[in-house]
Amino acid sequence: RSSDLKGRDPPAALSGGGSMSSLQRQMTSGGPTGPPVSLSVEQARVVLAEVMKAFNSPENTQRMDEARDNACNDMGKMLQFVLPVATQIQQEVIKAYGFSCDGEGVLKFARLIKSYEAQDPEIAAMSAKLKSIFLPPMTVPPHGGSGISAS
Repeated sequence: RSSDLKGRDPPAALSGGGSMSSLQRQMTSGGPTGPPVSLSVEQARVVLAEVMKAFNSPENTQRMDEARDNACNDMGKMLQFVLPVATQIQQEVIKAYGFSCDGEGVLKFARLIKSYEAQDPEIAAMSAKLKSIFLPPMTVPPHGGSGISAS
């Protein structure tokens, strides 16, 4: 299973060729040996739990609340205000595990977690919780006139 995750990225990062050089430098600064970013299910669970813990810290809760207040439940403004704050909070945690401290690192982490969701219910549950932090609660308007009719 872990061999699936080692596919293309680690050899490209280790070869240092092409546009990966800045990513490689960031990855190698993350640890003494500069391991490629590949987490087992257990490790992914731990990192995800740490990300959740970071979002629940008083300081980050306040940052997210302020961003949500600025966004006023408007999806466009959520992308403008909430997503960058949420991304920064996540980056602070995952950079310690070798992910680059940029949007690409967050995307790689998200893809890795997504790949484990089907096989690990705990990861799936934590991932769903994390998504609910990023996205506003959407209220779906009633369809048809069934809720409006006065009978």
